[in-house]
Amino acid sequence: MRLNAFTDYSLRTLIYLAVQPEGLATRAQIAAAYGVSDNHLMKVVHFLGKAGLIETLRGRGGGIRLGRPAADIRIGALVRLCEDDAPIVECFEEGGGGCRIDGMCVLKRALYEAREAMYAALDRYTLADLILNRDALAGQLGVIALVRAD
Repeated sequence: MRLNAFTDYSLRTLIYLAVQPEGLATRAQIAAAYGVSDNHLMKVVHFLGKAGLIETLRGRGGGIRLGRPAADIRIGALVRLCEDDAPIVECFEEGGGGCRIDGMCVLKRALYEAREAMYAALDRYTLADLILNRDALAGQLGVIALVRAD
């Protein structure tokens, strides 16, 4: 199974914000740290803000920060929210997606179970769990250098 880029960028954005020592960053800093386009992060930041996962502060000294403690952000819930139950195969679409063996195919059940197992595993983790190696992550992302450069 593969997560879409939107989900990937959402997770990366939250990880970056969680290791940020001052808790405040800009989209440009996050984009630079991961080597992705700031434009790609624009929708992600908007989405995460609407979901209450981050807060945006405007004006001088503004930026984005986590909207709730990292320990309160469940990874499974975030992935479900980002993926919006996108069908992993055609037969998961409403009406079976035109698959000729829909309704009798055991593969559909197996894939459903696999997806649910993935979510069950992700449900066991919070954002806080993903940053237990906070110092190493911050160093790899250049967070300390970015904070000092401001």
